[in-house]
Parts: sequence; structure tokens; C-alpha cells
Amino acid sequence: MLSELRIENFAIIDHLTLTFRPGLIAFTGETGAGKSIILDAIAAVIGGKVEPAMIRAGAERALVEATFSLPEEIRPAVHEILEREDLLDDPETLLLAREIRREGRSVARVNGRAVSAGLMRELGSYLVDIHGQSEHLSLLNVKEHIHLLDRFAGLQDALDDYRKAYQRLQGMRRELDKLRQMEADAERRTDLLTYQLQEIESARLRVGEDEELRKERDRLANAENLAALAQQSLTLLDEGAPDTPALSDLAGQLVQLLHGMVRMDASQSDLLEQAETLAELASDLSRSLQTYLDGIEFNPRRLAQVEERLDLIHKIQRKYNGSIESALAFAEKARAELETIAHATERIAELEEEEASALQELSERARTLSERRREAARRLESAVERELSDLSMNGARFAVDFRTEPDPAGLSLPDGSRVAFDALGFDRVEFLIAPNPGEGLKPLVKIASGGETSRLMLALKNVLAQADYVPTLIFDEIDQGIGGRVGAVVGEKLWQLGRRHEVLCVTHLPQLAAYGDLHFSVRKQVHGGRTTTQVQPLDEENRLNELAVMLGGLNPANLAAARETRLAAQQRMQELAVKP
Repeated sequence: MLSELRIENFAIIDHLTLTFRPGLIAFTGETGAGKSIILDAIAAVIGGKVEPAMIRAGAERALVEATFSLPEEIRPAVHEILEREDLLDDPETLLLAREIRREGRSVARVNGRAVSAGLMRELGSYLVDIHGQSEHLSLLNVKEHIHLLDRFAGLQDALDDYRKAYQRLQGMRRELDKLRQMEADAERRTDLLTYQLQEIESARLRVGEDEELRKERDRLANAENLAALAQQSLTLLDEGAPDTPALSDLAGQLVQLLHGMVRMDASQSDLLEQAETLAELASDLSRSLQTYLDGIEFNPRRLAQVEERLDLIHKIQRKYNGSIESALAFAEKARAELETIAHATERIAELEEEEASALQELSERARTLSERRREAARRLESAVERELSDLSMNGARFAVDFRTEPDPAGLSLPDGSRVAFDALGFDRVEFLIAPNPGEGLKPLVKIASGGETSRLMLALKNVLAQADYVPTLIFDEIDQGIGGRVGAVVGEKLWQLGRRHEVLCVTHLPQLAAYGDLHFSVRKQVHGGRTTTQVQPLDEENRLNELAVMLGGLNPANLAAARETRLAAQQRMQELAVKP
């Protein structure tokens, strides 16, 4: 619901901040005071059309900010949009802002970040219905009619069962499409997969083999240098240079010297142990070097074999995602696909049988859904027409139109025909209306605007109160062409609607305004030659004064009538509050 609205430099509004609460909120005041301007500002902040003419004279920009608290029913849909655009901040609150600039450009913001007007409209469609401005009216979205009917009928469980069967069927059809495509392309695909599998299998790949081969290649390619370095190292260890003893001889001499030292000073035995270890290491090193030298192979033929093997491995790696592991994984997948192709015809036959059975099951569930919808539609039609009669629209007719579309691959009907279907069944639902006796039923989206439309929407909203999740409803011009008696009925119905929604209503009828849970008086004031709109929430005493003015003027007789009007509304609200 709309919890706060802030407006700056919008038309004749200078600065205005309004705080709202759930229930029926009435706006009253003389014509031209700015009541509809407030509604225009709300329309702007939910993505409506704006233009520089909306900016207050002398200002460079106009700003409208609205804070909405998000009811549980709409949070999933709103959060999905916000998360998609990375705009989700507070999960319970949403801040929308619209800035209109003199040069003609406007800026839309959601939670402080700039967005397109289209995204703002998408969010606004979940937040506000403005009755009197059809572009913001959710009931004029034909796609919503079936959802409203289903919620009115309480079909959620039946819909969930249908959707599960629908998803199973869709899964079968996706698999069938894949298998049929595979079968049609089987020969070419089999040849390709067989070639690729043979190429990988014939290579007899082993994980880690490429690294081992690279090391062997390096040894073979550098055999001569490696042998020379190993031989030089051995010479230093075992033979020495002409003028330098061998390292092993020096180590032996060191051991002998330290033996003599330890005989005289036993405390230095650790030094002798270290020298003996050094001599042993020199001996071990010499043996290891000799073994390594003996193993060095001068083998150009083996080098060529290693290079050839590495080339083959690199070729396969390039073709199959860059590694031996990925090539082996590709081979495993190719085997599985070849197995699937080999059994595709058999699997297609099985799936076709399952599809026929699933279609039959889905047809039965869709027919059950349709029957329950049609039963609920009759109740909805009667309820809406009763509401319209209460609202002085005697003879107005409301109907729910059901259509189907032929589809040879669709769901079967009892007469043997087949019809298109989707995740909601095979019904195509649209609300129809004939506002006046003798007129034919027409789609709801084609009805005229004005007070008659607002009353029609009030009737629909009242009947669909539990099914309609849009939290904030705005009614403008709803009292056009009706008198005080019907105005009281409209007020009663708006008040009832306010038990499940936040309802904002601009009215000139005191009988309607008397039902408001919150009452704002809208006035024009002139200061320094400039006209501004002032909005004042009314306490009970000032409210009676406002109702008296609406009845004809602030005098004792009208004040008495205002008290009676207000008392009658309060008594009726009490009766409705305890009504089951």
C-alpha cells in the first residue's frame, strides 16, 4: 500500500507530504483545488505519462516520491522484478520517485537508482489501480481475467495438480522432439560420433601421459649435454683435477683428521659423525650419478616417437576442449549418445504411448478446471450485477466469456475436437460488460471512461476483493451522475473494499465522504499572487464542518445534516464490521 507521498513543484502544488494508512481515504474540496492533481502525481510516480507542463510555474523541475509497503501477496512478483534488475533493498518497502525537468526529460528512480519508465510501469501495475485512467487499470489487462476468476473460484489446489501434469507432459514432449530430431539426423550424427569416438579410443590416452612424455622428450633431446654434465660431476667426485684431489678423497682425509682429534677430545664426536655422513653422501651421490649416466640414452628414433605421440595428444586436446580428461569425457558422452540413437526408435514408441496417456489425464484435469470456472463465472456474474444494481446501474449486464482455440495436437474435448492449452488449461477467459440495457456485451477493455466506468470497476473490485491483490485502489469521478442516496451506497462499498485494500477516493458527495477512515480537505490558497494547493487531514469536528460545506454551506442546518450523515455512515460501518 501507499504509505507516504511527497510532491514538489507539481502543477499548483508547491510542497506537499501526505501520510496514509489502510482503509478508505476521502479527498474533498472545491473544483480546481488540486484533488485530481494529487492523483496525477501518483500516476506519474508509477510510470504514467509526464510532460514539462506539469512543472509549477517558475520551477525548473517537479518531483514526486512515493513509499509503498509491500503486502505478502505481491512480494514474490515484485521481488522477482527487483532482483532481476538488482534493485532489491528492503524486502518490505519500495521507494519510487519521478523527476520531471523543464527541458523535457524525466528521470524515474526505484530505491534511489535510475530506471526506465517502462520498468516503473511494470512495478506500478502490482501496486496501484487508478480507476478513471485506464492505462493503470489491472482489470483492463485481459491476461489477468483468468487469474482473477481462478482466485475467486478458489482453484489453487486444482491448478497445482493440473500444472504438475502439464509439466510432465511438456517434459515428455521435449524429449520426444529431441529424439525425433536425433532420429531424422541419425545417420550423419552416428557417422560423426563414431569417427570421434574411434579417434579418441585409438589414441589410447592415459591421464598424465602428456606430462611424462614432455619430460622424456626433454631428456632425449638433451642427452649429450646431460651425459657431459654427469661425467664432469663424477670426475670431481671420484678422480679430481690434475692439481686438485677428488671430493671423495678429501672427505676421507677429513674423516681421518677428525678421528685423531676425537681421540684427544671426545667432546667433538659430533663433528666426526658429520664428516662421516659427508663421506657417505659423496659416495651415494657418486653411485647415483653413475646410474643416471648409464641410463642416458642417445636414441634419435625414440625421440621421434615421443615427438609424434605428443603431436597426436595435442591434436586431440585441441579438438576436445584442451585436456586428456576432457577428451576422455567427450568419448564417454559420445558412447552414451550412440547408445541413445541406437534405441531412439524404441524410446520414441514408448514416449508416444506415455504422451497419449498424459494428454488424456491432462484433458480430464483441464475439463474439471473449466467446469469449476464456469460454475464460478455464473456466481461472479450474478454478484457483479447485484453490485451494479446497488450502484444505480440497473439493467447493466456482466458476463465471463469462455473461448477455446483449435489445435490438432491439443487436449481432447467430449465432442472429439482438440483445443490448444497452456499452463492454465484450455480456457481463454475475458470479462464482458453491457453498462446500459439494450446494449450488447462488449469486452471490458472497450468501455467508456468516467463515473460509470468507476462504478463498474467498484462493483468488480468489491466482488473480487479477495482475488485481487493490487493493494492500492484509486477512484476518481466515481460520483459523476449519481445522487446522495446512491452516494451513500458507493461510500459503503468503498469502505468495505477498504477492509482488504487501501482505497483513495476523490468525491464531491458528503454521503460518500462520510464513510472515509481518513478524510483530507483540499483547498486552494493565494499568497503573493501565487496559487498553491493545501491539503489538511481533518479531525472529527473539522470533518463535520467540511461535510456541512459540501451540503451547501457552513450553517446550523447543514451542520445538523452533516452530523446525521456522518452518524448514519458510522452506524452502517459498525453493522458491516460485525457482519459475518
